[in-house]
Amino acid sequence: MIKTYKVMLLPNNKQRTKLFECAGVARWAYNWALEQQQNNYKNGGKFLDDKTLRKRLTQLKQTEEYKWLNDYSNNITKQAIKDACQAYKNFFEGRAKFPKFKSKKRSKPSFYQDTDKIVMTDTHVKLEKLTTSKKKNKQKFNWIKLAEKGRIPIGKNIKYSNPRITFDGLNWWLSIGVEEETQQGNTQYSEGIGIDLGVKDLAVVSTGQKFKNINKSSKVKKLEKRLKRLQRKLSKKYELNKIKIEGGEYRYRKTKNIKKLEFLVLKTRRRLKNIRHNYIHQITTSLVRAKPKYVVMESLNTCGMLKNRKLSKAIQEQAFHEFKRQMEYKCALNGIKFILADRFYPSSKICSRCSSVKDNLSLSERVFVCDNCGYEIDRDLNASINLKNYGKSIA
Repeated sequence: MIKTYKVMLLPNNKQRTKLFECAGVARWAYNWALEQQQNNYKNGGKFLDDKTLRKRLTQLKQTEEYKWLNDYSNNITKQAIKDACQAYKNFFEGRAKFPKFKSKKRSKPSFYQDTDKIVMTDTHVKLEKLTTSKKKNKQKFNWIKLAEKGRIPIGKNIKYSNPRITFDGLNWWLSIGVEEETQQGNTQYSEGIGIDLGVKDLAVVSTGQKFKNINKSSKVKKLEKRLKRLQRKLSKKYELNKIKIEGGEYRYRKTKNIKKLEFLVLKTRRRLKNIRHNYIHQITTSLVRAKPKYVVMESLNTCGMLKNRKLSKAIQEQAFHEFKRQMEYKCALNGIKFILADRFYPSSKICSRCSSVKDNLSLSERVFVCDNCGYEIDRDLNASINLKNYGKSIA
């Protein structure tokens, strides 16, 4: 299977400028391809494939107006055109909405690198045509330092796929796929586990293990308090710097102090996100290292759960989808069977001892009491045991 690695880049100022230029070239090529497709559709023409558009772009490069495109890698524009054609095709086949033009302010800067041209070492990555031919020390300029040493596998037999360079508002990142063999499951452990996700505790395992809600910790609460304070300060800055224009309307002016505050808000949000995701990584890794035969989780309707105004914020902070995503790919890498229980499977209402169903179970009841046999057990633990039994009947 293909495992994706994501590593932060540490470019210098000149390299950072060039990376933004490469992202701008990719954005321009994407928008140009969309414009060609729309004009062709308005004139009654058939769908233009990416080969036809790339030939047109090659002719454009020969003109004086678009000669500047030759200073950048051909693979950047090539893949951007492919992405635009695929987005256009997805719309007409009903898989996605109509593609929009990429904006310099709102779109995420990113571009593609060819798998044959990219060179990896333990500490650096070499990108294709990162500098112009006039640049001195060209070979040295093309190498960008990686934030983590030995993170990405290197070797002659390693096959890379779909390398992308992206900017998240703070740092540049390299994401690249590596083809790896899946590990065989350990037959020593015959029992599987069931995992019940919740708000009070992030996860309750059928073995009785509980993982606390990290959003209730003092560290996360302090960061959330700081984020609220920064957002309040930013809102006041916007109100103080608004300008009245014609028609009685107002236009907001973005000053340097506002940009500094926006950067701090983004930095605090990113730190909160990293803390939550790192905590989930620690939990999922510890569960997979136990080598269970199978793992069972519920297929939660997160969008429907978010409609509850009282619990929407708490549910959003728990990142249930991220937990499921990590468990799914880590189980696949370690040869463990991953099972998603049916969305309407009543795991919380079934008695884990006698299997009778309790229909009138409210959300406030944290202890499950069976009406048939009188068995008392923690509600979440009961649900996780039922999920384990669900997997036993399938596996």
